[in-house]
Amino acid sequence: MQGRKKLAVSLCVLILALWHTVTAAASEFNFAVTTVIPESQTDKGKTYFDLQLPPNQQEELHVKLRNDTDKDITVAVSVNSATTNSNGVVEYGKSNSVKDDSLDIDLSDYVEFQEMVELKAQSETTVPFKVTMPGQPFDGVLAGGITFKEVLDKEKETGKTEQGLSIKNEYSYVVALLMRQNFNEVEPHLLLGEVKADQINARNVILANVQNDQKTYINQVAIQAEITKKGSSEVLYAEDKSGLQIAPNSNFSLPISLNGAALESGDYHLSLMIYANKSDTGEFVTVSDDGQEDRFTHHWQFEEDFNIEKKQAQALNATDVTLKQQSHTWSYVVIAILIFLLLITAANWLLWKKKSKVSD
Repeated sequence: MQGRKKLAVSLCVLILALWHTVTAAASEFNFAVTTVIPESQTDKGKTYFDLQLPPNQQEELHVKLRNDTDKDITVAVSVNSATTNSNGVVEYGKSNSVKDDSLDIDLSDYVEFQEMVELKAQSETTVPFKVTMPGQPFDGVLAGGITFKEVLDKEKETGKTEQGLSIKNEYSYVVALLMRQNFNEVEPHLLLGEVKADQINARNVILANVQNDQKTYINQVAIQAEITKKGSSEVLYAEDKSGLQIAPNSNFSLPISLNGAALESGDYHLSLMIYANKSDTGEFVTVSDDGQEDRFTHHWQFEEDFNIEKKQAQALNATDVTLKQQSHTWSYVVIAILIFLLLITAANWLLWKKKSKVSD
């Protein structure tokens, strides 16, 4: 009985802790965003925008912003084409990624909007977006997103800039925006770009750039990568990932971890298998370590040789924090051994001195 009471109390404490966490996270967002679904929406059950319009057709979209706080706030608005990050996740907000060279129609060029919105305390306003479908006929989808980001005045905390105001942007909310002219099927296509040694988060990796040069999403992507020395069959580094997605007309650099090993110069070979779009009738099959079988409708295989120069390997190894930690660990071990040897030597010397005095 007491065990049940303890369990009930523990559950209550856990629920209260979770409630507090959710409440705290929600309180950091000072405004709410609600989309007004237009007539051109292909699926009115979605809360993001997915528009189908003929070439040159215009549509005015509306998004409601609500401020439930007791202070006025400013919201910055931006529109960007979708990109794919190194984790194989599609991003609809502002990105540091360079626009893919296959992006012949940039969605952000076809949306007119107000870049700053003043939102009074305890108020709601509707923000319009004038969307124009490109006149150029195309199959597939243009993918992007509308970002709403609160602008915080940090003048008192950080001092004034040259314009007398210091601005810091925080707490963004992104609404996906998809635009299409039809539902004609577009055949997925992937290309392998540059393969090179580099770093992510100050850790050495091999980067394999993968490009989707078509106006279509590539979904349920599974990747199997192996790196060997050129001419050898021994696998040095491997990466196995699944559940990825690649945005239309985007590229990303897949990181292949070295698992803490130092880079060595030389000639290498990358073998890359990519599967996409799961289907019960798919002809391409993968089998996981636990025996689970997955079928896919699309498959690509890439083989690529690449070289790591000696100077490059040395430079990357010198700044890899994992290798630095290992180097420091060995330094501490060496120092500890030296101190131990010094102590042994000193003890032996003192013992010899004591024996010498006794013998005298």
